Amino acid sequence: MAENNKTATAPPGTATADPRRWKALGVLAIVQLMLLLDATVVNVALPSIKSDLQFSESGLTWVVSAYLLAAGGLLLLGGKIADLIGRRRVFIFGTVLFAIASVIAGAAQTSAMLIVGRVLQGAAEGLVAPAALSMVALLFTNSTERAKAFSIWASLAGLGSTLGVLFSGVLTDLASWRWIFYINIIFVVAALVLIRLVVDESKAPEGRRIDVPGAVLVTAGLVALMQAILAASTHPLGSTIVVVPLVIGVALLAAFVVVESRTDQPLLPLRFFGDRTRVTGYVTVVANASTSAAVFFILVLYMQNVLGYTPLQAGLAWLPFCLAFMPGLFFSMTLMQRAGVRVTLAVGLVVSAIGVLLLSRVPVDGVYVVDLLPAMIVTSLGFAITAPAMQNAATHALTAEDAGLGAGVVTTVQQMGQALGLTVFVTVALARTSAVQASTASSAATAGYQIAFLVAAAALVIGAVVAPLILRRSVDEAVVDHAEGSDDERWAGPPAEAEAKAVASDQKTSDSTVDDPDMAAGFRRR
Repeated sequence: MAENNKTATAPPGTATADPRRWKALGVLAIVQLMLLLDATVVNVALPSIKSDLQFSESGLTWVVSAYLLAAGGLLLLGGKIADLIGRRRVFIFGTVLFAIASVIAGAAQTSAMLIVGRVLQGAAEGLVAPAALSMVALLFTNSTERAKAFSIWASLAGLGSTLGVLFSGVLTDLASWRWIFYINIIFVVAALVLIRLVVDESKAPEGRRIDVPGAVLVTAGLVALMQAILAASTHPLGSTIVVVPLVIGVALLAAFVVVESRTDQPLLPLRFFGDRTRVTGYVTVVANASTSAAVFFILVLYMQNVLGYTPLQAGLAWLPFCLAFMPGLFFSMTLMQRAGVRVTLAVGLVVSAIGVLLLSRVPVDGVYVVDLLPAMIVTSLGFAITAPAMQNAATHALTAEDAGLGAGVVTTVQQMGQALGLTVFVTVALARTSAVQASTASSAATAGYQIAFLVAAAALVIGAVVAPLILRRSVDEAVVDHAEGSDDERWAGPPAEAEAKAVASDQKTSDSTVDDPDMAAGFRRR
């Protein structure tokens, strides 16, 4: 064990790159792709699930909500557990749990059995996602390679979301909705066979423990807050089902902050948010996750409810979006190396906003190649440019001590952003649909979709303005502009000694400057 942990606990500046790191990235990516597929694969299959298992319309909501609640509540704790008992160990355990949960969900004979499977899937993601991301952050210490690794990692978001819609349509039409869960076993077996061959165990130094009061408070608080956000999508904002969990969640999280400020070994040290680069990454994650989740969801509704696409047609319509993601990633890597994270984030968010703004013009009788394809390609390019820089910023300066925790924070913010985006933007669409006077339901629904896209584009523009203001020139950007040493010196990333000193300097500086029923039913299914 001591030998396995050698790289993770080496003194700053002495860590050497693992020669298996790219193979390790491939194995970790297999499971990450599986998790991302599951984020959208359920949507198209929900009508079939409802029919076979006799779900009520309100009960069907829990097929999605149960997963989000479990994952959103456990991601932060899961990251900390990975730091303390071993990232590879937690990754393996979570992957096995996800496979078991997928079998339970696929074999479900009752609605309750399916919900149990979805809860376990969410809990498994709460362990796997931060453990995997933390291993990627620690495997790639050279900033050039790190940018490439995060570009690949980010590409999985576009691939997973697109393939999820496609697989759901194909499997549901040609086989059964149960196969959208059984297909996960292929990913799990491949990952479990390979993971021990390419990744050594790593964890934080001995002597640390889990902050139990903090863990209970933050997990319960996040679950309550997520429940309030999800409930707000189908109930008035002032209703008891929204207000009560919102108040409880805020109170628990406030208590969590107090507890963390007074304990010797906090679950989430408050100084963790003193890194301006990471905070910028979190802000960008919220803007990106909220709008991308809404774009995927609303466009699927538009294709099926307004244009009359079949599930398979709706899935195939997303293939150009997936293909356009790749050149965007390559451009992002080049731009990050030449201009830095701050410029790349701003460019990506602006391009995304332009694409979503084009989507706000979709007509009731839209033609795919004219009204959807150009907007989807521009949006895809924007999301692709943003994603690697966003991941790079959000995991900036993570060390072997807190990599799991840092990854847990990122994935928690992402989950909350997705839920918030679906609630806000779809609620805006529903309100517009109810208010507009239109001759047909399709016309009213389209008017709602248009205003939702318009508001989402505005949110991206705000993110493009706010993120660069928060982020002062980062270490990597300064190195790009001024260093003239070797490649390793120019792109030294954590835990390199040069960056550690620069981060400390940055912290000192910061301290000194102190009613459409179809659409409503569709959202509940999501």
